[in-house]
Amino acid sequence: MRTQNYNPDVLTCLANLSNDEVFTPPAVVNKMLDMLPADLWSNPDAKFLDPVSKTGVFLREIASRLMEGLKEQIPDTQERADHIFGKQLYGLAITELTALMSRRSVYCSKFANGRYSVCTAFDDEQGNIRYEPPAHTWQNRRCIYCGASQEVYDRGGELESHAYRFIHTDNPKKLFSNMKFDVIIGNPPYQLEVGVEKDNYSIPLYHKFIQQAKKLNPRFLTMIVPSRWFAGGRGLDEFRDEMLKDKRIEKLIDFPNAVDCFPGVDISGVVCYFLWNRDYQGECEITSKQGKDYTSTMKRSLLEKNNNTFIRFNEAIPIIRKIASFKENTFDALVSPQTPFGIVSSFKNYKDEYFDGAISIYTVNGKKYIDKDVVTKNPNWIDCHKVYISKSYGERGAYPYRFLAKPFIGEPNSCCTQTYLMIGGFDSQQTCENVISYIHTKFFRFCIMQKKNTQDAMRGVYSYVPTQDFTQKWTDEKLYAKYGLTDKEIAFIESMIRPME
Repeated sequence: MRTQNYNPDVLTCLANLSNDEVFTPPAVVNKMLDMLPADLWSNPDAKFLDPVSKTGVFLREIASRLMEGLKEQIPDTQERADHIFGKQLYGLAITELTALMSRRSVYCSKFANGRYSVCTAFDDEQGNIRYEPPAHTWQNRRCIYCGASQEVYDRGGELESHAYRFIHTDNPKKLFSNMKFDVIIGNPPYQLEVGVEKDNYSIPLYHKFIQQAKKLNPRFLTMIVPSRWFAGGRGLDEFRDEMLKDKRIEKLIDFPNAVDCFPGVDISGVVCYFLWNRDYQGECEITSKQGKDYTSTMKRSLLEKNNNTFIRFNEAIPIIRKIASFKENTFDALVSPQTPFGIVSSFKNYKDEYFDGAISIYTVNGKKYIDKDVVTKNPNWIDCHKVYISKSYGERGAYPYRFLAKPFIGEPNSCCTQTYLMIGGFDSQQTCENVISYIHTKFFRFCIMQKKNTQDAMRGVYSYVPTQDFTQKWTDEKLYAKYGLTDKEIAFIESMIRPME
């Protein structure tokens, strides 16, 4: 039975428009605002910008804090509201729909100058939450700002173009008449589909909003984004290097499982939010949150010595250092690139039954048979002993995780589609079995965990895994002893990784 005073916040109930445009829960917004200095909320001159406004939740929660913090300086409620909404809060909506939603959340009216608006200072409908239908700038059939395909996004005015205004300009200062902002905050669109049919794939967008925001030189910048930049990847390598070397990142809060940040929302992958402080130089306070029971905070460099990616778990640092001290070759040298035999995952021209001269091919539909001449890459791998493993593996829910799909032996006279990566080749089936015993260990998959930030498990995620002597089988007990791990370090690995059933 509902209580008489039950008053739900509608912004906690909204479904996301898509996986690219995720609405931020008010509770998360307030955690982000808590990172900012408290004196901002009593500063009548402080200016705040959400350049990617969707529901208006960031500006709404900021307004709530300012209404309380400026009570003594501006006692009259209406005068205070007019000052805050008219001179302190600014937003760029990403679509016409989100512009209406944002104004409704912030001004209590979809029209800023409407009769129900809490602000009486505006003389137009948009107020300070602006939306201007943007356009892509095409060159060689791609947008020069976001990389969108002209074939896909050169649309009529009746369809959304996804040409987000904030990043479709060389000089974002002109968007705000060179206004100086104390805080830029938001949750930008994460990615954009480009290409068509078999060449369709997603490119990241969120980093462009961060880079553009820095051009405005705010005192503080905080955004919530996917954590894929930790390890780089398509379109993110330069941004990763920029972020990991930026000593102005004062705080980073990391969620290895996105559902811990966005409860009840089906988001694949990992997310984080950060506080960039223009006037700060030093190590970063890094907090990792996972489930209800795990929270770890440590002040350290974002970039560990002799590494080019971010190690997300604080407890992993001494373990990774011990492993690195052995100076062993790394396992990624044994792992094939994507599409090891040149056969894409959608390949269907195979037979269900063996025929004379056929070789086995492992596909998403199981073991099939093809002519040997179908293989267009690495034909020398066909006749060797090898191990196959899926190129991607995702799981949602509470940890501990597995992190990898189950590997299996690839016999001589076999190949695979793009669905799998090949590990090898080796000179015997026994060697393959010993390699699989290693992959099954929690130690192996703990090393994978340090670089695997998405479902993809390409060759690069294996670069923290040391190579072993594969004339013998491996167990966690052997590996823990070899690298001299402490009981506490072992307990951490055991808590993070579940057995590979």
